[in-house]
Amino acid sequence: MRRFLAGTTVIALLTAACAAGPGRPARTPGAPACDPRMDAAFTAWAAAGFSGSIAILKDGAFECRAAYGMADAAARRPNTPETVFSIGSVTKAVTAAAILRLADEGKLSLDDRVGKILPRLRGPVAEAKVRQLLLHTSGLNGTHGDDYERLSPDEALAAIGRLKLAFPPGTGYVYSNSGYTLLALVVEHLSGRGYRGYLGSAVLRLPGGRVAGGFWDGRPAAPGPRAVGYLDDGRPGHQGGFSGPYWGLEGNGGLAMSTPDLASWTHALFTGQVVTPASAALAARPGWPLGDGRSETPGWVAYDPSLYGERFLSAAGGGGDVGHNTVVAWVPAQRRAVAIASNTASNTASNTAGITAEALLKAVGPALLAGRPLPRPPAAARGGDLGAIVGTYRLDGGGRFQVAAEGGKLTVSAAGADAVRALTSPGEGGTEPGSTGAALRAHEQRVLALLNGQTQEGRRERASLEKAFGVVSGLSLAGTITQGADTRTYVVLTTGKGPVLGWYAVNDQGGVQAAEVPAKPPALTFVPSGAGRFRPDDPTGAGPHVEIAFEGRRMTLTGARGAAVAERSG
Repeated sequence: MRRFLAGTTVIALLTAACAAGPGRPARTPGAPACDPRMDAAFTAWAAAGFSGSIAILKDGAFECRAAYGMADAAARRPNTPETVFSIGSVTKAVTAAAILRLADEGKLSLDDRVGKILPRLRGPVAEAKVRQLLLHTSGLNGTHGDDYERLSPDEALAAIGRLKLAFPPGTGYVYSNSGYTLLALVVEHLSGRGYRGYLGSAVLRLPGGRVAGGFWDGRPAAPGPRAVGYLDDGRPGHQGGFSGPYWGLEGNGGLAMSTPDLASWTHALFTGQVVTPASAALAARPGWPLGDGRSETPGWVAYDPSLYGERFLSAAGGGGDVGHNTVVAWVPAQRRAVAIASNTASNTASNTAGITAEALLKAVGPALLAGRPLPRPPAAARGGDLGAIVGTYRLDGGGRFQVAAEGGKLTVSAAGADAVRALTSPGEGGTEPGSTGAALRAHEQRVLALLNGQTQEGRRERASLEKAFGVVSGLSLAGTITQGADTRTYVVLTTGKGPVLGWYAVNDQGGVQAAEVPAKPPALTFVPSGAGRFRPDDPTGAGPHVEIAFEGRRMTLTGARGAAVAERSG
């Protein structure tokens, strides 16, 4: 059983033009050339692992359309600006626009109770207002179904009605995929054309009549060649073909576009060409404060000027079984839309660590805003003979590391809570020093409560696990890591089919955000950093901050949590 839920946290912006190609600059015929220095920098990022597409639009005209890397590594088919990517949770921005357009048409008010619109809806969420669903303040917590579970509209409505609320509507915030599926059910009910029909005929239609994208699974499908996504372990992701019904993902994920289409649609939205100018202003207006200069808006996150000196809005989607990551930003003062998509995971078991769209933006965004030359990924030092250090290394606490070498890089996998902690010292994406231990322990307790069936969602999850693996007679913690925006707690389940390793990411209310069962042990790829030392193969610096060194039969890992020494045993 493998499951990811659509959703991710946005930490990115881009406000200038760029171009690149698979391994070298490759401009689209008819597209304007980009600054050669920027072009060279992005080519270096492509060589370091970014694979995807970039589109930048200002005042309705493209400054740049570009692509890097391979859309299909096995077929050696390169990405192009026309390559289609799953946009994941960016779908929520489109669903929000559909709701705003229905409000423009007088078919609903944002202050309507959703139970008034959908009389068959039962449960406490029926009292929530449409506005609260848009801002993730309805209190809905947990999931109504897996991404690729066959759910009809009626089944989804019933499942959402059974979910409990984490708090009374309007009194708190919890990110909810189910809330946006409920909004899609509102569109299905009120539009007269169904959710998919309304998006295709009205919401995704660009000035001039062309439709921006479509769906990854089912119809109307996004036209154009598709990128193959690559998951954490390097395997190809889901490439479409799920026959539906689609109401596990409908409204909260599932759309697909090329980056030029996504940039064009974003420009059309915020310039009042998809919804009225008043509704476009509402989509851009901060609605619920998230802290650190961020606020939730309908379908977007607004960033105030205190963060980067420029106000902007952004939405992102990633993870899931597809293996894509997409981010889009709108900078109102510049009337600029930027869309970036990638098709490689941020950490793979192979020796080709990918750079996601969000990670790339985080690495280059500050320099772009300041008008400085773009940073380039650091070069790896020469590593010498790595075969001599391959093997198994054990900690005194019982954890162990498996070290493998290929292509001048090391892959180190961890088994056991103490080994996981040593390998995954928090990076910039983790919690702040000083609070890390408490935050990770709290996450572990929420995962244990979930899997011990102490919550409604936990009982549902436990039943799903036992259906797949037999009776679960025990579980133990196997370590907790931060990866990007996720905190992942690994657990070993004792089941009727033997021990099963998996991981869970849950929110502060205990709702599942993402999960993978079974899962491979956490692993990092390292490159030489000189003098017999190695650093993570993570040019953006967003992952764990740990360095490893070898001396005789000892491997020393040094990170924010201190040093750990493991002895070679094989």
